[in-house]
Amino acid sequence: MDFRISADDRVGNQPARPGKKPAKARRGGNAERVEPAMGSSMGFSVAGERNPPGGAGGGKPPKAPKTPRRGKAEPAKSRKRRSRSGGFLMGLLWWAFVACLWGGIAVIGVIVYFGAQLPSANSWAIPERPPNIRILAADGSLISNRGQTGGEAVTYRELPYYVPAAVIASEDRRFMSHFGVDPIGLLAVAVESIQARGVTRGASTITQQVAKNLFLTPDQTLGRKVQEAILAVWLEQNYTKEEILELYLNRVHFGSGTTGIEAAAQTYFGISARNLSLGQAAMLAGILPAPAAYNPKTHPQRAIERQRLALAAMAREGYITQEEAAAAQIDPDQSVRTRVAGSESYVADWVESLMTAYIGEIESDVVVQTTIDFKMQKDAEFIVKEMVASEGPKRGFNQGALVAMDVDGKVRAMVGGVDYQASQYNRAVTARRQPGSTFKPFVYMAAMEKGYTPDTLAEDAQFEYNGWSPRNASGKYAGTVTLRQGLAYSLNTIAARLAIDVTPEKVIEVASRMGISSQLTAVPSIALGTQEVNLLELTSAYAPFSNGGFGVIPNVITRIESKEGKVLYEASDAGPGRVVAPNILAEMNDMLETAVEVGTGRGANLGGWEFAGKTGTSQNARDALFVGYTAAMVTGVWLGNDNDTKTTLSGGNVPAAIWSEFMTKAHAGKTIAKIPGGSYGGQLVAQQGVDPVSGQMVTQYVDADTGQPVETATDPTTGQLLRIDPTTGQYVPASALNGFETADPGLGVGLPEGGMLIDANGNQIDPTTGLPVGQAIGGQAIDPVTGYPLQPQSNGVGEAPIDPETGQPMVLVVDPATGQPVWVPGAPTQMQPPASIGQPQPSYQEPRRQRTLMDLIFGNGEN
Repeated sequence: MDFRISADDRVGNQPARPGKKPAKARRGGNAERVEPAMGSSMGFSVAGERNPPGGAGGGKPPKAPKTPRRGKAEPAKSRKRRSRSGGFLMGLLWWAFVACLWGGIAVIGVIVYFGAQLPSANSWAIPERPPNIRILAADGSLISNRGQTGGEAVTYRELPYYVPAAVIASEDRRFMSHFGVDPIGLLAVAVESIQARGVTRGASTITQQVAKNLFLTPDQTLGRKVQEAILAVWLEQNYTKEEILELYLNRVHFGSGTTGIEAAAQTYFGISARNLSLGQAAMLAGILPAPAAYNPKTHPQRAIERQRLALAAMAREGYITQEEAAAAQIDPDQSVRTRVAGSESYVADWVESLMTAYIGEIESDVVVQTTIDFKMQKDAEFIVKEMVASEGPKRGFNQGALVAMDVDGKVRAMVGGVDYQASQYNRAVTARRQPGSTFKPFVYMAAMEKGYTPDTLAEDAQFEYNGWSPRNASGKYAGTVTLRQGLAYSLNTIAARLAIDVTPEKVIEVASRMGISSQLTAVPSIALGTQEVNLLELTSAYAPFSNGGFGVIPNVITRIESKEGKVLYEASDAGPGRVVAPNILAEMNDMLETAVEVGTGRGANLGGWEFAGKTGTSQNARDALFVGYTAAMVTGVWLGNDNDTKTTLSGGNVPAAIWSEFMTKAHAGKTIAKIPGGSYGGQLVAQQGVDPVSGQMVTQYVDADTGQPVETATDPTTGQLLRIDPTTGQYVPASALNGFETADPGLGVGLPEGGMLIDANGNQIDPTTGLPVGQAIGGQAIDPVTGYPLQPQSNGVGEAPIDPETGQPMVLVVDPATGQPVWVPGAPTQMQPPASIGQPQPSYQEPRRQRTLMDLIFGNGEN
């Protein structure tokens, strides 16, 4: 059914008011249904026949409906979809804007929050770089840099252009254009990290790294990164790009304990950063992202690859050409040539340890001038390394040390070990080892000061003292020997007897006076070198033997200056003064020369030079030493193992060989000189004999060097002994030909016009001893001419008779058969090498042997 409803048919419709036109019908009886076109009115219209004029409806007849234009109308469904799509995009943009707005607010809040934790900006300042210690050899060449950084600061303009270029190309290619933070770089890293599903690389700029190095901790936290960015912006606002890059190059870590480009260049290549090549600069720039992983010393292949990448980046940024990059690159098949830290680093460590004592706390860069002769240093290093490498496997040792100094204590070379890179432990300064028989000269010197002479006789035989029974290393004993022989052949029993006699306390006093500074314990075994000392002090303690008797303080620093040239310290020539009397010095040099001529040190040699020295071997040969000297130098050598295990060394083999080879090179070109006070030449020794005419005991003087009698006379006015001067034939005071000073300035005596030394009390002074003539030392009378104690000739039984065959006093001994004292011929005074040394030794099992002076001191020597 087709319902057609007019407006009048609606419920509640009011009838038309008069005079008002009726509403148009929505549809005519025969009207067609027409769909509204796109854009047409959405209201309803009623189509129908209108009455003709005069008809019921009146009005004009209706127009025919317009036909829709083809292709113009769109379905209503399509219009609805288009409307929804546009709304989504607009909404997305809206919410993105809102998110960015809130994100910006959040970022600002984070910046404000973490920025508030920083100190006030007006207090920000670049902290001072830790001071550097630049250590130079005597000729001005660089030994090493020490301090927290390991190198001095360099300015931007001192560096070749490609050094900063390599760093910029590798670390921050937009460094010259960004404001401290690189947003483009941050975005690129973010995209890479998202794609890789992990952090691929850092996004910090050079300026940010400077901020981190200067002000912040290395913690990888959001707060630190925010503060780093804030400080980077501040740096860019207050410093130029060149200044920031200079700060970076001097503060960045390059691995191997180095901070700064200068330290890295010295450590890896042994040159200044001012002289780096393009390839070296690229390699240093390449290791910056991970110094431990790309270190050219420990990971050379990685370093080569990083160098290639750095050179490629430089070429890509236009700093160099592709040809230059190719030329500078190291062939992967080649090894990286890096600097090897040599033995001079032991010297540098020692110098650094002395700085506080010399100038106090170091606040700025300093330059230290040392006494080191760089050529000698390298010679010593090479010789020690070669000997350890060739002899070590055969003899069971792997370490060595050497100290060489001038006779005034200036250290010229020091080797603290065979390989500094493997071990920085300084065996010349820090290590304390048993010196063995190299300590015995101090025992013998104490005995000489008590009155013994090199020709004093002693018994080389086993004995026991308070439960201690020293033995010779060979297990063999020579019987009666002179002290000269005892020291030359390093007889333990002789040294032990002397130490007991003079007392261990006296031995320590002598050793300390000569230069031993280690704490020593007063026990009899000190005679055998059982107390530990370091090689430096042991070597310096031999210096007085070589320089005329004056103590030295080992010294390696001559001057310390600030970087601006201000002198902070300068060494002086002051020292302990005379520590050995001239006559004692002559006796010691005589014995120590014998030790290298016929004794245990005969393996040492130094063509043309007069030299002396002493070997030393500790128990089980755990330490082997040789210390020797000339008039120009003193050198000590130690060999052994850090773990104190036994070896098959002795002081007379490898240590003496190292000493000989080094000293030969060290003395090349020097003028040959004799050791001051090195012999008895010109000195007189008193000997008692029988006048063949009167039969009375007389004192005869002989030349200590030749043993020949010397014609003498006595000055009738002064009583002073005179002798013939062989050059003029005239009588002169006997002391004038002794070859020593007439008075020791430290003794406070003067030489008046009469030629006699007089003290403040008017007593005549012996010029060689500085003591009043005839004064006793240790209860023994002193010969007024020589200063030597006169050997006692009485043993409480009566004056000793003279042997008519030798002209020497006889010795009182106890007849083992009767128990009665009897006089027997004494031993000759001239040294004769014991026949038993160096060949099969006789066994001394007799209950009694001929007694000597040492027997009279120690008893029968058997307990």
